[in-house]
Amino acid sequence: MQGTIVQISVSRGGLPKRAVSGGLITPIGIEGDVHAHPGIHGGPDKAILVIASEVVDDLAARGYPVFYGALGENLTTRGIRVRDIRVGDRIRAGGAFLEITGPRGPCSALHIYGESIKDEVYDAAVRALDSASPRWGLSGFYARVLTPGPVGAGDIISVEAALA
Repeated sequence: MQGTIVQISVSRGGLPKRAVSGGLITPIGIEGDVHAHPGIHGGPDKAILVIASEVVDDLAARGYPVFYGALGENLTTRGIRVRDIRVGDRIRAGGAFLEITGPRGPCSALHIYGESIKDEVYDAAVRALDSASPRWGLSGFYARVLTPGPVGAGDIISVEAALA
């Protein structure tokens, strides 16, 4: 499965994250990106947050005031079927190699876009890692960094199945 990275986003902490032309993915995230609540977000197992542009576009079409980077993602992708991503999948993002560690559990900071937005993208089944949930993949996925490397808008992102 292959797609494109449409936006790289960083912030000095909190939402939204703002677009940058590119960056260096390190073992603890994209250089220059800061987490407002490092006990909840970030760290080696949540170094990168990946969200599909199709999810953001759908939320915007339904009236939520969101845009790429608004949900706190570092990599906004296009062309990746999030319903098919599983924990343990390996991802090539530009020059970096990542591993999906789990779905993102949306925090209350997203309420700035509407109190119901969390229910649109996440449910108890996703929390239980049930990929049959109709909301699977909509909240994005956290990833750990296996191999650091550069990443930029327009780079290819490809998903490989988890190692057996």
